Amino acid sequence: MSISAREKAIRQRLKDDFLHYAPRCLKIRTKAATIVPLVLNDAQMLIHNAIQEQLGRTGRVRAILLKGRQQGGSTYVEGRFYWRVTHTKGMRAFILTHDDGATTNLFEMVERYHENCPALVRPTASTSNAKELMFDQLDSGYKVGTAGNKGVGRSSTVQLFHGSEVAFWPNAKGHAAGVLQAVPDEPGTEVVMESTANGLGNFFHLQWQLAESGQSEFIAIFVPWFIQREYRKPVPPGFQITTEEAEYQATYNLDLEQIVWRRAKTVELNNDETLFMQEYPATAAEAFQMAGLDPYIKPKIVMAARKCKLVDEPTGPRHLGVDPARFGDDRTSLCLRQGRKVHWIKSHSKKDTMQVAGIVKTTIDELGLQSRLGDRVFIDVGGLGAGVYDRLRELVTDKALLVAVNSSESPDNAVKYTNKRAEMWGEILVWLTNQPASIPDSDELHADLTQIKYSYDSNSALAMESKKDMKKRGLRSPDCADALGLTFARAPVPPKLDDENISKNNFNGGGGWMS
Repeated sequence: MSISAREKAIRQRLKDDFLHYAPRCLKIRTKAATIVPLVLNDAQMLIHNAIQEQLGRTGRVRAILLKGRQQGGSTYVEGRFYWRVTHTKGMRAFILTHDDGATTNLFEMVERYHENCPALVRPTASTSNAKELMFDQLDSGYKVGTAGNKGVGRSSTVQLFHGSEVAFWPNAKGHAAGVLQAVPDEPGTEVVMESTANGLGNFFHLQWQLAESGQSEFIAIFVPWFIQREYRKPVPPGFQITTEEAEYQATYNLDLEQIVWRRAKTVELNNDETLFMQEYPATAAEAFQMAGLDPYIKPKIVMAARKCKLVDEPTGPRHLGVDPARFGDDRTSLCLRQGRKVHWIKSHSKKDTMQVAGIVKTTIDELGLQSRLGDRVFIDVGGLGAGVYDRLRELVTDKALLVAVNSSESPDNAVKYTNKRAEMWGEILVWLTNQPASIPDSDELHADLTQIKYSYDSNSALAMESKKDMKKRGLRSPDCADALGLTFARAPVPPKLDDENISKNNFNGGGGWMS
């Protein structure tokens, strides 16, 4: 049957533009049990934009999605996959959930999309049962499965894969290994693994850390609870906000109705604030917060520094912290701090000693670091770092720039700290606490700063958890935070003010060498 030019244009736009397609062709069931068009909410738009950016950049989608309860992540992914499956020949989608109930619910969602899809763009279904929806004319279709069933998802090739509530999969590592092998490394393929958090060290948490730190092909997408416009409650008469709630409100720029909703939801969760953070996180680090963990650096302090915008650009000496990877397949992190501002933190994976030295030398040259101005490069010489330092001594003419630091060496203040690493972390806390202090708006750095344990020895000296012990808990090494700590390894060196090109005024106040 021939179609008019107008109908052809309509179909083409529906095929090419999901944001145009969704409200016109997809129907969802609301929490009030009504059937309405799918108009993407703010959370779904955040997810969509991140996925589309990666698709445009790489030609395919590999995403890890961390979100709170009932934010529409699965609704978005199933709608997106139905759109692609019904517009592309040979396109197969597979959805794997954590239990049978979730499998049934997600497949019912897909069936609802199909039943309510306008005839103009709805393909004929040749197979429709409890776990499969196939379109014979397109040779495309949808299948669902439940994690825990041996061999599920291994037998066929799929182009679209959605892992739902991955943190709750039994034997998640084995299931993921099998299913992901079924997705070819081809343009147009899409893999989305989403979940709420379920503690530390499991497969989902490990994959999130890799994505967040740029060590995998997946992008990390986090959706905070307060992006949901409906997560509000009317302010009751006489409502009194607590000091903690006021701090939380200021940290995340919330309105009072959101605070009322948060309090009510916390009460529903037996006043368990840790459980609220897991189910309705404000940051990615908060989602994985361990019950009973008292972090050395509190999340609200870090968030304040993430949001801090200094009125004036900092001046004065620049300190570059270099935390070389202890092994070639780990990350090396570099941090540039100047007074009250961390300009940037960069990480590099799978670099040997010579490569790391080359990166640092290039950074020194690009920044124009000069020891006479008080600039310094602090290098952790433990493990691999000794070789990096020695090579830089050969490469760098201005050798006074280079400062060797051993994190296990004695601290300047042996009464307060057990070793230099604990002292550097102590200096980070002091620096962050004395606002203003500005750091990059980075979930990765936030997690590094807030997930480390601490203790005190018999003399009440501070000791920080080792990287080795953090890895035993399923946490990545806090390389970004350690690189920041290195910028505090030694007291600032005053610039040589006898140089005619240096003004005392450039080294005072916030951001100057005395900060």
